[in-house]
Amino acid sequence: METADVGPGLCSASFNQDSTSLAVGTKTGYRLFSVTSVDKLDCIHESTETPDVYIVERLFSSSLVVVVSESMPRRMNVYHFKKGTEICNYSYSSNILAVRLNRQRLVVCLEESIYIHNIKDMKLLKTLLNTPSNPSGLCALSINHCNSFLAYPGSDTNGEIIVYDANNLSTVTMIPAHDSPLAAITFSASGTKLASASERGTVIRVFSIPEGLRLFEFRRGMKRYVNISSLSFSPDAQFLCASSNTETVHIFKLEQHSPSGEEDAPSWSAYVGKMFTAASSYLPAQVSGMMSQDRAFATVRLQMVGQKNVCTLAIIQKLPRLLVASSDGQLFIYNIDPQDGGECTLVQKHRLFGSDKDWEGTEKCELTEPPQACQTYAATVAIPTSGPVTATLTGYSEDGGAKKGEVIPEHEFAAGPVCLDDETEFPPINWCHDGSGRGKGRRP
Repeated sequence: METADVGPGLCSASFNQDSTSLAVGTKTGYRLFSVTSVDKLDCIHESTETPDVYIVERLFSSSLVVVVSESMPRRMNVYHFKKGTEICNYSYSSNILAVRLNRQRLVVCLEESIYIHNIKDMKLLKTLLNTPSNPSGLCALSINHCNSFLAYPGSDTNGEIIVYDANNLSTVTMIPAHDSPLAAITFSASGTKLASASERGTVIRVFSIPEGLRLFEFRRGMKRYVNISSLSFSPDAQFLCASSNTETVHIFKLEQHSPSGEEDAPSWSAYVGKMFTAASSYLPAQVSGMMSQDRAFATVRLQMVGQKNVCTLAIIQKLPRLLVASSDGQLFIYNIDPQDGGECTLVQKHRLFGSDKDWEGTEKCELTEPPQACQTYAATVAIPTSGPVTATLTGYSEDGGAKKGEVIPEHEFAAGPVCLDDETEFPPINWCHDGSGRGKGRRP
């Protein structure tokens, strides 16, 4: 992962699973924001107990938040931020690179292994050892708890993707997505589509899950290679946005063209498209493949270049919006025209902390890539963990090196699942679409 210029003390940024909340890690702790309004950015929680937070992930709108700091990079702390208590902590054999959550599973990604926990009691269910070297911690977890698909690189030399069923703990498929190593992957909300980009950054592909069939291919550009840092589907999976280290965010529309290519209202672009389609049969496969790829439906030109950012598509106040959290500590909100696309309109800009004066002459740190995938609650301060991380973990060969820390008595898992006492009880699981009824109802 390349170093990016960032704002004062900002180390990470991630949206929660339904893009209603933004979590940022800073040199002094972390903050959680509600992003359900355009004009107002509410800081719903701030913690200054743990400095240099480079991973902070919130589970939907619950009070469960996972934190990893540079001072203890092998240790994952799980907090109930509303009550200000620690639920549990786990230590691992090497640095934690990414954490992903849904209502069934918590996944911890190290450089050469992946740990899958049951989020109801934090029990370690499975360790995937000797995975291909993954120094950026690239992985994606479907937010749909009914399938809990996990995607991660199947190779460090090409763009293979392994799709794993984190519910049934079995491999689903391997997708040969790209010739170059992967740079970004993300699932749609239902878990039935998977988007990917390689380190070259010119082509973005969308596959059906679990079949692994290629559905769409979008060309971000041909002039230069870029580092795609963020991919995100819209809630209905009709759009896909991609941001990179350039000044442009691309939004693609996932629509199937009719076989005949006919349209109700023929246009010049449709006519040219037909000519390209006819000509492609006479051209080499590589050239005709590029001609058949769809271009961006809408674009955004950011106010900064060369900085890491994370983007998401969300419905805010009943309208489709693009949200971009930049590594200089700003949140940009754009309007999207779902019918005509084109250049998106900037409607609001928020600072994630401090005032303008605070941004002058301050120390900078690296913004870690969130890839993808994190309402309003009372703010309380999480209790700090005690004791240093154990450098050598022994006696845990059966679980691949994960070491469970002390559990706060209030949340003793032997007594039953964790309950966060929110307006939406944790875990807020409804009937699964497959009819199995796993996790029916809400926990008392």
